[in-house]
Amino acid sequence: MESRISSSARVPSPDRSADRSPDRLPARRFAESGVFLLEAVRDMRTTGAVAPSGKALARALTAPVRARAPQPLTVLEAGAGTGAVTRAVIAHLPTDSHLDVVEANSRFAARLRHLVTTAPRLADAPARVHVHHTGVEHLDVTRRYDVIVSGLPLTNFTPDQVETIMNRYLELLRPGGTLTYFAYRGTRKARTLLAAPPQARRHRAVDEVMDAYQRRYATDCRTIWTNLPPARVWQLRRSLPALPVPRPAATGAHR
Repeated sequence: MESRISSSARVPSPDRSADRSPDRLPARRFAESGVFLLEAVRDMRTTGAVAPSGKALARALTAPVRARAPQPLTVLEAGAGTGAVTRAVIAHLPTDSHLDVVEANSRFAARLRHLVTTAPRLADAPARVHVHHTGVEHLDVTRRYDVIVSGLPLTNFTPDQVETIMNRYLELLRPGGTLTYFAYRGTRKARTLLAAPPQARRHRAVDEVMDAYQRRYATDCRTIWTNLPPARVWQLRRSLPALPVPRPAATGAHR
């Protein structure tokens, strides 16, 4: 089922507006990487990485958004960090769509709110995007989503927490909706070799939980080799409800 995304895959060119001019992009990325690293030092368990997602990874995670365009969509991004993937979602968000961004880290949430208020593509309708400072399991919304993009470091949580998060994702997905998330390649073997026995057991239990969801719902899996470290991107789809079986027509009343 796994396929590769070529390192030469084209990435949309950045906006040429003032706050995204090419000469400012390296400085912005450097600043975001510094903030991300600082938060990882504060709490690696909930941050889950030492750098924001790369362009190729962000593009792969947001593929379901592009695939469903141009129809209006409801999109949820959970664990948005400094907004590397959020920008990719906003860049391809169809007209009249809605995006909810969920982030439990208060510093990241503040940066995301600034991103939303300054994004050129949202100048005409900033209300299309809302940033929620909370965990996805506590998100209080009535809408359901066509696409959910998860950046949460699931392997850092307990098996029960992962079950809660995954069940919440499925509750929030519309029938036929797509959940996309990633996991770094090679970490399973590294954890087995380096983690203390209790941590290794927890990691194995989380892997078993995720394997069960993948067997039941996975529709695509591909490796982004150009990301650092390489990451495997999964797409899971909530099944459409089964259609009722039509009853055979009556052939006539009994006399």
